[in-house]
Amino acid sequence: MIGGSGFYSFLEDVTELHVETPYGPPSDALFLGELAGRQVAFLPRHGRSHGVAPHRINYRANLWALRSVGVRQVLGPCAVGGLRPEYGPGTLLVPDQLVDRTKARAQTYYDGVPLPDGSASNVIHISLADPYCPKGREAALTAARGRGWEAVDGGTLVVVEGPRFSTRAESRWHAAMGWSVVGMTGHPEAALARELGLCYTSLTLVTDLDAGAETGEGVSHDEVLKVFSSNVDRLRTVLFDAVGGLQTNDARDCLCSHALDGLDTGLELP
Repeated sequence: MIGGSGFYSFLEDVTELHVETPYGPPSDALFLGELAGRQVAFLPRHGRSHGVAPHRINYRANLWALRSVGVRQVLGPCAVGGLRPEYGPGTLLVPDQLVDRTKARAQTYYDGVPLPDGSASNVIHISLADPYCPKGREAALTAARGRGWEAVDGGTLVVVEGPRFSTRAESRWHAAMGWSVVGMTGHPEAALARELGLCYTSLTLVTDLDAGAETGEGVSHDEVLKVFSSNVDRLRTVLFDAVGGLQTNDARDCLCSHALDGLDTGLELP
């Protein structure tokens, strides 16, 4: 699970593991434990003290570190702004599509650039037509409904560079394009996970109506934190239930698990 700052405190016998990767250090140590009879790894996306801005997160190191300890399925909760009036604060939306509007993030392992050990990947192209795992989405939606939280099934997450919030013009454009929610951290996680053959599922919690979708002064950081804090216990419960509903790693037969079939990446994956 990525973005689980504090979630690991609810597990028993947690092991803190520092992982080195060819792409540098991840955001923090991994926190390993057991949940719903499954072995899980938690990685605070912004670091445990929330000190890493969204555009400076080492996304490649984060996903590589998770795979290196045996992770094959990833849940990536994140806070977002709603782009439709009906998606107000407290809405849980499980997207099925993604739009990338970031500018300067390393978002592939397969660029042919040499790694510190001198090895280099081949230049290959991975399909991301459907960026999220269908089995993971099903588990997330079922978990939410089981807790009486009717999540929105599907929608488009547009990811912006950050750390600033959108202008009104940008927000109105995002809404006019038919996109559902806007955030800063859902990409390139989904793309990198697919490049590693991992299942990836995003759960987006709406903390505000984005600037162009409301009147007044627009969204503030304090407002986002307040709404997220008021919903974090409910979100945590849904995430924990979703873990128990995921397919077993050895039984995976979704599009994610076959992403690298027939491809020579040139990399020795962990």
